[in-house]
Formats: sequence, structure tokens, C-alpha cells
Amino acid sequence: MKVNVGGNGLTMHELADICGGVLCNVGSNAVSDTQIESKPFRFVCTDSREAAKETLFVALDGERVDGHDYIGAAVSSGNECVLCERIPDSVEQNYTAVVVEDSLRAVGELAKAYDRRMSHRKVAITGSVGKTTTKEFVASVLAEGFRRVHKTEGNYNSTLGMPLSLLSLQNDTEVSVLEMGMSALGEIEYMSRIAEPDIAIVTNIGSSHMEYLGSRENICRAKMEIVRGLKRDGTLLLNGDEPLLRAYRHEVAPIYVGFSEDCQVRADRVREGLGRTFFDLYCGDKVLPDVEIPTMGRHNIYAALFAYAVGARMNLSDDIILAGLRHYRPVGMRQNIYKIGSISVIEDCYNASPESMRAAIGVLRTLSAENGGRMAAVLGDMYELGEGSERFHEEIGQFYASAGGSLLYTFGENADRIARGAILSGMNPEDIYRNASVSDPALTGEMLLHSLVAGDTLLVKTSRGARAERILEYLKENSTRLPL
Repeated sequence: MKVNVGGNGLTMHELADICGGVLCNVGSNAVSDTQIESKPFRFVCTDSREAAKETLFVALDGERVDGHDYIGAAVSSGNECVLCERIPDSVEQNYTAVVVEDSLRAVGELAKAYDRRMSHRKVAITGSVGKTTTKEFVASVLAEGFRRVHKTEGNYNSTLGMPLSLLSLQNDTEVSVLEMGMSALGEIEYMSRIAEPDIAIVTNIGSSHMEYLGSRENICRAKMEIVRGLKRDGTLLLNGDEPLLRAYRHEVAPIYVGFSEDCQVRADRVREGLGRTFFDLYCGDKVLPDVEIPTMGRHNIYAALFAYAVGARMNLSDDIILAGLRHYRPVGMRQNIYKIGSISVIEDCYNASPESMRAAIGVLRTLSAENGGRMAAVLGDMYELGEGSERFHEEIGQFYASAGGSLLYTFGENADRIARGAILSGMNPEDIYRNASVSDPALTGEMLLHSLVAGDTLLVKTSRGARAERILEYLKENSTRLPL
């Protein structure tokens, strides 16, 4: 990871002062103390291969790799600034170091101090699924009303990535939209206390990370840690259709968003077609008819409702907010809808959980009915589900069969349970194609080429680790073999 410190850069003296670290000049040809203190850095990186001049290399002691072993490589690349927990004996080159007890914590402290220099409002988003989609909807709305909107990019949503995202803030940033992921208790609290958001959002409580947290109740506890850093006069937005979030009790009174009648911001009268969704939006006594978003699925309506609530809280007019909703565009490999030859494709390969699988199948069913062809789906492994993994996979197969699925292609060892569930719910075994090896996407590609017909709609949905986009790449490379 590497970011450009968006302001005017920082000095090693400032770093030491912020983190409570010891400033050291290392090497036989050491520079003076004055030069040490004023030595600037304009970039921060954690990979020695990205090290260069004016870059702070952060040596992290990880589970698989110890960054301290790469300080020499970073310095050899022209890097002169290092944040570390110890000085290695093997490095002979000259460099300046700030030595701390915990490099990761020091990055968080640096990000918090840097962020406090800025005059901007922050929206923090967490949840089991839908974080990135909600972030993109919120950013799209805010971009209609503010000149400079900062948002989390890529995978910068971890205890390391989120602080690095803050460090990349520009001086003229007016609003930041920060995504917060987690795999253990305490991580969301850590990020929330660094960011100190004005608005906090919990999109939902799902089954992801059940392997580490054991229950949905514990997952809820972990997500609700987002209130720990929420500003005293901050706003909390929660999914009002999730019973676990309805049971929330805290000094911060939440605003509930969803489809339930008593949600302060809610949707009703949903219509879908041609890759778009229309719904009526209720906010208190106000009714906005025929709100339009350029995507499909109930889960995307939740994201749009959260975005509306954020825009309204930041005093944007309804016209500005609705324009932002219309201008939303999906990122990465999330629900991209396009054609490969005569086949309609829903590419949704970024991640998968039982909840997002069901949502994607719902979109497939709607789009397939609109196209008039068959429902086909590549459904793959869902990771981090713990002891209930087999049951969750089987239930997805049952759900797909009951939704009217015509063709099923399972991808990955665990995904074989999806096939079992589909058969138990009455799907013909001859319409199910299995590939247990995620290292052989071409096999599934060949299965698709030999079984799809013109007008079919294909969903590809797996966890990110399966890299199912390779199946679609294979289809594109062999599109001339698809039926006309």
C-alpha cells in the first residue's frame, strides 16, 4: 500500500512527536540532528518495492512477513525515512527512523493527527455486505453538492488501509466517505476513534466472518463499535429491517432506514426494468415519487436510502440528492450488467455471502424475466462462514432452485454443497455442472459454452478469493463460439 500525503507533507520530527516515538539517525555517515528533524516525507508505503525518495516506509510485523526484514531494500531504493519497532543490525545505509512500540498503531495516530488539521465532515460506513455500494452511492450524492469529496478507494478499508486513506486527504477536501471492514472485535472501534465521523452507517448484519466471531449477535456487536468514535452531535443511520439493529440501545438515537413502515427514511412501490429501479421515497412527512437509480436489486435501494439520508443531513436539496442517485455507477466487479454475444451477463465477482448471494439471484430472476430467456448462474465458494458453511451453501442452492434457476454451475470445493441444495429443491441434476477446482476456470468456461443458448441471462457470483472473473474472461476470449 502506498499513498500520497495529500496536504503539504510531514516531517520526521512531527511523526515522532505525534506517535511518541524515538527519532534516530542510522548509519555511519549520519546527518545532523537539525537535518533529521526537518527531513520531510510526502508519501507513505508499507511495501519496500514502492519505496522511493520522500517516502516513509512503515515496517509492519505481520503474521507472514516482517517488514523490518525489508528496511534495507527500502533504503536501497532511495527511501530515507522509516517508521519501525526496532532497528535491524544488517542495514548499513544511512536513513532516519522513528522507533515506536507498534508501527500499525503509530500509523493510526499519525492519520488522526493529520485528519484533525483538515476542516471537513466525515461519513463512516460498515456492515456485513453493501459497504462499498453504499459508499459509492453516498459519494455520488455528495459530489453533486460539494467541490471536493474524498472516498475510500479499493481495499483501503482495514485497520491499516483506512488510516492511509485519511493521510491522502487533500487540503481542500470538504467531505470524506470512509469504508470500514473488519474480521474481529475491536477493529471497527479502532478505526472509528481515528476517523471521528459526523455520520455513521451500519448497512446490515449478515453471516460474513462467522468463522471468527461465532454468531450474528457478535457480528452486530463488532459493527456497532462504529459509534465509539462518532462525534457527540453525530448522526447514526441503521438498517431498520434488521432485528438485531432494532434492538440497539445507546445514547445516540438512530435514524432507521429501510422498507418497514416505521423507518424514518423508507422505500415503497418498487419497480424494476432495463437495468434501472424506481421507487417512492418517504422521509418523515415528505414523499418523493419515482426516485430513479441506475441499477437493480433491493440491496441497492438500501444504499440509495442511506445516501439520501446523508445528503439530507448535510442540507443538500432533494434535486441535488436525486441527481446524485441517478449518476451512481458501480465500481470494480459489483453487479456490472453487459452482453457477451447473445448472453446477458451479471458480473458480481467482488465478494459473496449468503445475503449478497440471495440479492444477486433476485436481480438475475428479474433481468432474466425481462430478457425472456433462462436463468443461469455460476455460484462459487463463500468464505469465512465457520461451522455453518455447509448449511449456508446448501441453502443458497435451495434458494436458487426455488427462484426458478434453469442452469447451475458450481465453482469451488465448498460450492458443491450449492449443487446438493439445488437438487434437494427439485432441480434436475443434468442441468447442474460442477467444477471443484478454482484453479481451472477454463473448465467452467467450456461448460458454459456448451450449454448456454441465445437469450440466456448469466450471473457469476463468488467470493473474491475464487477470482471468478477469469471465467468471464474465458467467455469473452471465446465469444465467437457462443450461440447467435
